Amino acid sequence: MKTFKTTLLTASIVSLLSLSQSGFAKQSTVDTMSSQLQVNYKVVDNHAANNGVDCSSLGADWGACNKATISLKNNGTEIRDKDWAIYFHDIRMILAVNNPQFKITQITGDLHKIEPTEKFISFPANSTIDIPIIGEYWQVSQSDIIPRWYVTSTDAEPKVIVNTDTEDLAAFVSPIGDQWKRTPEDHNILMTPVTRFDRNADIQTLDAQLLRGQILPTPTQLNVGKTDIVLGSQGVNLALIGLNSESMSVLTHQFKALNIPVTPNGYKINAKIDNTAFKDALSGAYQLSIDEKQATIIANDESGIFYAVESILSLIPANQKPVIATLNAQDAPRFAYRGIMADTGRNFKSKAVILRLLDQMAAYKLNKFHFHLSDDEGWRIEIPGLPELTDIGSQRCHDLTEQKCLLPQLGSGPDSDNMGSGFFTRQDYIDIVKYAKARFIEVIPEIDMPAHARAAIVSMEARYNRLMAEGKEQAANEFRLVDPTDTSNTTSVQFYNRQSYLNPCLDSSKRFVDKIIGEIAQMHIEAGQPISTWHFGGDEAKNIRLGAGYQDINAAEKVNWKGTIDQSIEDHPWAKSQACQTFISTGVVEDIEHLPSYFALEVSKMIKAHGINRMQAWQDGVKHAANAKAFAVDNVAVNFWDTLYWGGYDSASEWANKGYQVIISNPDYVYLDFPYEVSPYERGYYWGTRSNDERKIFSFAPNNLPQNAETSVDRDGNSFSVKGTMNWPGSYGLSAQLWSEIIRTDAQMEYMAYPRLIAVAERAWHQADWETPYQKDREFKLGSTEFVNQTQLLNDWIRFANLMGQRELTKLDLAGIDYRLPIPGAKFDGKQLVANIIYPGLTIEYSVDNGTVWTQYVKPVTLENNHSQILVRSKSLDGKRTSRVEAVK
Repeated sequence: MKTFKTTLLTASIVSLLSLSQSGFAKQSTVDTMSSQLQVNYKVVDNHAANNGVDCSSLGADWGACNKATISLKNNGTEIRDKDWAIYFHDIRMILAVNNPQFKITQITGDLHKIEPTEKFISFPANSTIDIPIIGEYWQVSQSDIIPRWYVTSTDAEPKVIVNTDTEDLAAFVSPIGDQWKRTPEDHNILMTPVTRFDRNADIQTLDAQLLRGQILPTPTQLNVGKTDIVLGSQGVNLALIGLNSESMSVLTHQFKALNIPVTPNGYKINAKIDNTAFKDALSGAYQLSIDEKQATIIANDESGIFYAVESILSLIPANQKPVIATLNAQDAPRFAYRGIMADTGRNFKSKAVILRLLDQMAAYKLNKFHFHLSDDEGWRIEIPGLPELTDIGSQRCHDLTEQKCLLPQLGSGPDSDNMGSGFFTRQDYIDIVKYAKARFIEVIPEIDMPAHARAAIVSMEARYNRLMAEGKEQAANEFRLVDPTDTSNTTSVQFYNRQSYLNPCLDSSKRFVDKIIGEIAQMHIEAGQPISTWHFGGDEAKNIRLGAGYQDINAAEKVNWKGTIDQSIEDHPWAKSQACQTFISTGVVEDIEHLPSYFALEVSKMIKAHGINRMQAWQDGVKHAANAKAFAVDNVAVNFWDTLYWGGYDSASEWANKGYQVIISNPDYVYLDFPYEVSPYERGYYWGTRSNDERKIFSFAPNNLPQNAETSVDRDGNSFSVKGTMNWPGSYGLSAQLWSEIIRTDAQMEYMAYPRLIAVAERAWHQADWETPYQKDREFKLGSTEFVNQTQLLNDWIRFANLMGQRELTKLDLAGIDYRLPIPGAKFDGKQLVANIIYPGLTIEYSVDNGTVWTQYVKPVTLENNHSQILVRSKSLDGKRTSRVEAVK
């Protein structure tokens, strides 16, 4: 018996040691691979369909695919182990792998993994293995390639491959080079110093005296006097009768930030409210008179006082003698809704950067903060009673069961120590709403549904599993968001399965939504700003495989410019849910595709029951509702996000004529997650346009969409013709959008948002003289029609550009904003270097020794023609930051 026990104990110890050694071996493999392997990603051919690849048979949407090569260089000893996987993020579906040693599998969303096949031999020592792949669409920007590739193995801790653990994409991405065109017919102009110089050629530097008394955003009427007032050591005296103490504190802080004290003996700024002076004006209207003795403000409400003082602050230069011009101004906003949407779902953003955003919104008279708090990739607000939403739904890590976190997405890697993870506590959110309220900014929370709901669904499934394990079946089902009978085969826009769509046919889904609305509404009450508008979301509740870019493999007639797939196995979202089939059979909804709009109507009842009388949605989320009157609330606004050149000019009119308040949110003009310019080095998605620079946004006419065809080009750089064929009752507002799929950090967010947001504010507040009134059946086309006064537009832009370069960017420096510094334009003819910049006033520098020494450019300079290259960059006025460096060729 003793011998048996001894033998058994020995065997157990050996077994444990074996397991331990095995686990150690696997960790050793992970550690070795993550440190020794070096990734390189190279785009080879963005026009693969034109060069012999049958993209259609591979199932590529619209028959478009690209070739790329993943290179894995082993900088150490040979790696023979086969028990490993490399996980990586790719926003393009991978259609083929052309190295038999490896296979690539999509896990969910953008998460893929590379695994060895049975033909894998090894990663030889000090050598490189190439994995040629074919992916969907194209990759024309360096930011299409996502960082933080990581290695896993059985029972081992995942480790990020070192050279991909960076936001410097050049560390593992080869230059895009001549693959920057989306199609061979792409007529966009690649921005280089030379082409940028030509684009900036009509911008003149204005004397500072010509900018005296200029206010941004521009007032309705402005008469500038001849006298200047120096705000001396005693500063200003804010006698703002009718303004609340919180907003008074905001203004006091702004003056102090410009080194102007607020004292009883300072230059007096008087204000009072008298709404009889403002017939039919929107909230925020004011009259401002500045003379040698005092400034006088008459406003139609509190926000009018606030905005009038912001106009005075706009006049004061930063880091200079505090001088303002005498003037008289009459002013009122053109739109009631002047906003920005910030997405914190895809990648989290800190409370600090949100507060800085609210500061700048206030300075430029933007008044609506559309707070996107949830998406497939993350849930970002604490909800009492539903801890899983933040314990799991706000965190991303390598947990294949997704019982403790969501799987990694969008460059977050295997760990939750970056901006892929995070959430606003209940107190954080209350603080943000209070902060916004003091600045006359309405916070509009968005919990996106019924699509883009994966973070909530995974969280509630984890809650379900926990409570079922505790034997609490009724509680487990209380907020469950999926129908267990639903086996629908669907693919969302971001390549998630049916777990991306909250089921609109379940009472538990309605209970969940009601719970969320109620909890967030209570936070707003505690913050002193009861919710006025609830944003439903509603966008993209569809299966992309049933879209127009695909054709069925059994179709009688097929074309090579569509992806060929077996559409017989594809379902609309919820098509196989028994709960939803009951809805159809009993006539609750006419068709499965009407479910998102049905759910929007149901949610409007909940919103109304919580005392909220206004609803907002992305327009496609309510497309099957009869009109705005079908909803329980009194007003329904839609963020209109069709592109202009794909018919947006008439579809906007259609929504307005159905009674919706249309908020112009066109991707091709006011999406701030799109690139500034056509360059592979500019971050951003580009499905709607290749560039949205400040000048294009400034030139946007949001209340006459057809006009923009005379001042801009389509996605491929071509002119296009637009003729509005419907009556247009007018826009309710203008909103910029800042999605965060590839905006992973606060600094990246500010780079993308500023200074473009100031151009958005200008168009949201001020209607320019060069904007033409909408006229039904009037046709516009760049190079063919001449309805826009181009001289007025150019002069207005030159004024704005000089104000930015000579004044506003310094204020962003002072506020600690990481805005984008523009790259100069430059030419060198072999003898003389000439340079210019979009914002006159910024410092241009050049180097002839590869960046060792930089010299300030003031005027054309003669150089020897024996330099290997000439580099140019711009520098902020505070001297602390520089732009991207480019070579003059």
